[in-house]
Amino acid sequence: MSAQTGPAEAAAGGKAPLDDLMLAMDVVDTLRRRERLVKRELDVAGREEDLKARLRKIYHAQGIEVPDHVLEEGVAALREDRFVYKPPASSLSVKLARIYVSRGRWGKWLLGGLTALIAAWSINYFVFVAPDAALPERLTQAYGETIVIAKSDAARNRAEQLLASGQSAAQTGDTQAVRQALAALESMQTTLRQEYSLRILNRPGERTGVWRIPDINTQARNYYVIVEAVDPSGRVLSVPITNEETGKTESVTAWGLRVDKQIFDRIARDKQDDGIIERDRFGDKPRGALTPSYEMRTTGGAITQW
Repeated sequence: MSAQTGPAEAAAGGKAPLDDLMLAMDVVDTLRRRERLVKRELDVAGREEDLKARLRKIYHAQGIEVPDHVLEEGVAALREDRFVYKPPASSLSVKLARIYVSRGRWGKWLLGGLTALIAAWSINYFVFVAPDAALPERLTQAYGETIVIAKSDAARNRAEQLLASGQSAAQTGDTQAVRQALAALESMQTTLRQEYSLRILNRPGERTGVWRIPDINTQARNYYVIVEAVDPSGRVLSVPITNEETGKTESVTAWGLRVDKQIFDRIARDKQDDGIIERDRFGDKPRGALTPSYEMRTTGGAITQW
């Protein structure tokens, strides 16, 4: 490195030449590496010349000739803490810059959190919000399909009641009630589509009839004949039946229909005769009807357990 640039050239340029600046920085660096020497020399007034002489020897040993003004500049720069990095004062822009620089640490967690948030929102929307928004339309559609199947005034009136109930609930934001009305319409469709004959149960190991003593009148007996629904192909169907003892509706393949004692005894005698019930047809339910047409007297009350 050459250090022959003179002070006049530096003044002519309006600022220190690059070589002088680099040398001054190197001088400061050398002084910092010899911290004890610097402290001893600078702490004593008038010792700067000795310090510069020692620095000159150090550079001369390296084959570098350093002008006096460069040595003076280096010593002054060390005293003034020039060429020393000073962190910027804390400010909003500095804080934002530090956050940006450290994004590698927190970025993946932020991305994971955003992904989880988006996933939760999507699940909530597609599982709850969107289906709820479509409930009124589904209710109207179910009603239309039910009316097409219904063949009786009773069935049509029931469908209209369910539609009105569901629409009223939708206006008040009661989605649970809307769902219940929709479920009732869909269940009604299933019932209306069914076509079957009611046959008295007559199989080995199965009861044909039972009787109950009601809680409110222990002197009375309620008689039930066990029936099942058989479609035209001979398949036993599952039918929704409301148990008059519990008030609950269950889907069952056999249930008891309440009859009077005369019907109950007549069926019992028929079975006791030869073990076979000759008149085992209790009624039938055509497609489009809500309830069967009975060929034997019954209140229509039913039980699902015995």
